Amino acid sequence: MKAKADKNKLRFRPHFKTHQSAAVGEWFREAGTNAITVSSVSMAKYFAANGWDDITIAFPVNLAEIEEINQLATNINLNLLIADHEVVKLLAAELANTVGIYLKVDTGYHRSGILVEYNSDILKLILNVQDFPLLQFKGLLVHNGHTYKTKSRQEIKTIHQNSLEKLVHLKKYLQNNQIDCEISMGDTPTMSVIENFDGIDEIRPGNFVFYDVMQVALGACMADDIAVAMACPVVAKHMGRKEIVIYGGAIHLSKDFIQGDDGSPIYGKIVLLNENGWGNVVPETYVKSVSQEHGIIKVNADFIDKVMIGDFIGVLPVHSCLAVNLMREYYTLNGEKIETMNS
Repeated sequence: MKAKADKNKLRFRPHFKTHQSAAVGEWFREAGTNAITVSSVSMAKYFAANGWDDITIAFPVNLAEIEEINQLATNINLNLLIADHEVVKLLAAELANTVGIYLKVDTGYHRSGILVEYNSDILKLILNVQDFPLLQFKGLLVHNGHTYKTKSRQEIKTIHQNSLEKLVHLKKYLQNNQIDCEISMGDTPTMSVIENFDGIDEIRPGNFVFYDVMQVALGACMADDIAVAMACPVVAKHMGRKEIVIYGGAIHLSKDFIQGDDGSPIYGKIVLLNENGWGNVVPETYVKSVSQEHGIIKVNADFIDKVMIGDFIGVLPVHSCLAVNLMREYYTLNGEKIETMNS
């Protein structure tokens, strides 16, 4: 991903909410990364304490944390995300230090941000930001999260192209009104699939560091690219139902799921663990349901005979970001423990 950014002359600002680990962050630093994205003030504080000094919090400003924001802005180059005039007014009144400001623009995901078509509203908000010296307008920030609802690589490319066309049009409109800005774009499916970055200045993918079952389903990666699995002990077997019960439920995996070919939910794919990590995905075998601690695995006939109560099996998560946040630590294949900010 860093090589792709370099090739296209993009700033690479990976999102660290996926791994949440200072140790994993060092792998990025060794690859030449010097700017990062996070999703909370607490995460920004954690990575700032570990030597990262150029951080974007890609989440709308939480004014309840203004004291922590001021403290961070004293020590690092901090970028904040806004989408309305009220936040600008309150920031201007409460900030003690200079911060960068990105405007959240909605190109179709409809989670947060100003609709990209609202040119005049966006211009007015930028001009409002520029009225206050401590608020340094940087550009437009986009997350095309609707790529996660696609069913093919072509759909991902179409969403990206439509989004890019709208953003380029908006950028030209702003330039005609003497506003220079950059475009920052995130989401792993898009960054994994596309090669055309014309008009983009910065990319912020995060999930790609591990990938997961959802990314495979979207066509963003192959199953072999998934770099994290949860080791779960088998606690019960139900031969008649061809089901295995594991200690690994919603508080470990989350309740995110993908739909199988028959429309049934899949909360994780199953692999057999070995000294080199794990093998191929076991066919016709998956986590079919989760409650708080329980995971119920639907298995094929051969698999249920091979697995014994007390064995550990691997679950490839549907959403690695949430699984990491819930599990709070990793073990490498050579047994090294890696802590996260939540350890």
